[in-house]
Amino acid sequence: MTRNEIRIALIADITAVAPDLDPGAIRDSDRFQDDLGLDSMDFLNLVSALHDRFGLPIPEADYPRLATLAMALDYLEAALRA
Repeated sequence: MTRNEIRIALIADITAVAPDLDPGAIRDSDRFQDDLGLDSMDFLNLVSALHDRFGLPIPEADYPRLATLAMALDYLEAALRA
């Protein structure tokens, strides 16, 4: 997958978890919990959705690496290439 395809899928999963978010307004630097307002359950649902979509194990220790859109893209891109 290209980075852009990962980004599209990630934004789709974010907006599935938080349907009130405007996909076009989500910036790379937005923190999922602080800026986008995802609560802890929303974040766990997002991690679960990413696991289901990409088939990747995402251990709890890696959750801080998914704090922003850019960080999540980096994480997913590296994990998919490994």
